[in-house]
Amino acid sequence: MATAVSLGLGRFSYALLLPPMRADLGWSYLTAGAMNTANAAGYLLGALVLPRLLARFEARRVLLAGSAGTALLLAAHGLVLDDAALLLLRTLAGVASAATFVSGALLAARLASDASLQAAAGASRASAGLVLGIYYGGTGVGIIASALLVPPMVARPVLHAWQSAWFALAVAALAATALAASMTRGLEASRNASAARRAFRWAPFACALAAYLMFGLGYIGYMTFVITLLRELQLDEAQVVGFYVVLGLCVIASSWLWAGLLQHFRGGESLALLNALLALATLLPVLSAHPLAVFGSGALFGAVFLSVVASTTALVRHNLPAAAWAGGIGAFTIVFAVGQIVGPSLVGWVADGAGGLARGFVVSAAVLALGALLAWRQRPLSATM
Repeated sequence: MATAVSLGLGRFSYALLLPPMRADLGWSYLTAGAMNTANAAGYLLGALVLPRLLARFEARRVLLAGSAGTALLLAAHGLVLDDAALLLLRTLAGVASAATFVSGALLAARLASDASLQAAAGASRASAGLVLGIYYGGTGVGIIASALLVPPMVARPVLHAWQSAWFALAVAALAATALAASMTRGLEASRNASAARRAFRWAPFACALAAYLMFGLGYIGYMTFVITLLRELQLDEAQVVGFYVVLGLCVIASSWLWAGLLQHFRGGESLALLNALLALATLLPVLSAHPLAVFGSGALFGAVFLSVVASTTALVRHNLPAAAWAGGIGAFTIVFAVGQIVGPSLVGWVADGAGGLARGFVVSAAVLALGALLAWRQRPLSATM
């Protein structure tokens, strides 16, 4: 539920809202991309202040506060029309989303550690990877909810119909927050553990961090503009909704698809393979407008992109002691956020020129391919460093 709110509802729903908002408010592609850039900037700010929050409060409390804050900010999106106000709200929503996402990742990493102990006692070796996959795969729940909630709202013949879609997303986020609160009462990270927390050393993870930066740059262009591209390719409303539902279902399925991979590799192999597959998925709708190519792109992208995030958490868990996990996850979140800040505006700027969105997608695919090459150079480290 944490990832469903922070990413599925808080960020990726914007792809469905971008076309009607752009038409209603007269945005260029650059302005439309800047809205997600603002969201990513807030996410970076949240990632930077989160270590201090986690040193004072246990992770579950931070998770729930961020999730509830995200829901309230989504509702506020439906109350304004001014670009500056929307940019501010996208920024604040990014801060709240980071608090939810990173604190939840820390709890998931600790659960995965428990699963590893069970695997040592004879359970499946993939169980720890599955725990991480399920956490990040929860984003698919939010994506599917967005696909079912937003189109009927924006299709209504009323002025600024997109505003009611933000309200619907806020209600869904509040429901998810309530469910998360009720089902995680026994899942608390002790604040006492923060006293033994160790600093994270960036240099040994340089290749993986650079690869993750490329991922942040490349994937967000796809998730920001893919619905707009589908409409330019003249897919009808049912096909657009179906595309996003398929993408969301494949995000959920990715929890099981890559569990063994995440558990097996200790270096950057998982990150490299998944970035390469994302590059292919990003190119498919550029190479062909046939529905099979388009839906294949959505299925492959959905089956992979959140597992890239899970692969960095697995890399940290494999190579560092538990006391350094919070710092490691935070560092990867920071470079991820930096990539997301630049990505939407970069693709929007490219799309405003010759070649349109197709050229922007080619740039995203090239960046993801570079990320795959960088990740392949990341070697495993000693878990006791």
